[in-house]
Parts: sequence; C-alpha cells; structure tokens
Amino acid sequence: GTGPAYDGKPATAGNGTMIAIAVDSRAKVGAMHAAALAAGGADEGSPGVRGDEGPQAFYGAYFRDPDGNKLCVY
Repeated sequence: GTGPAYDGKPATAGNGTMIAIAVDSRAKVGAMHAAALAAGGADEGSPGVRGDEGPQAFYGAYFRDPDGNKLCVY
C-alpha cells in the first residue's frame, strides 16, 4: 500500500516518491551528490551516516533534481 508523503502534503511527482541509486563506495556517494548540486539540483541531505556507524551502516545523500524529483544515492 501507500502512505502519505513525509511532509503531510499530497503525494505528487517529486513529493512522496524518491529514486534511490546504489553505488559501491562512500566516495561515489559524495561525488554524485556534488555533481547533482553542480548541475542545478538542490541539497536535501549532505553525504553521511544515517544512524549508527558499523558493518550495517547506511551512508547516503539526498538531493532534488531541477524538476523537483527527490533522489537518494547510497
């Protein structure tokens, strides 16, 4: 099923949907986030660990493309 968008507003293109891209290193997370911002994207969360550091740590970054679509690279 679906739930409401995080901000409580109606789910629309760019709100309540997110593309997630898996890469194989933290350096690539940073490089992709930087490239997205350089290409006109907006920062939605700088590269870093979300939660606890450790063998199952989640390291990611978030941004919006110029059309407002939210993406995550992790």
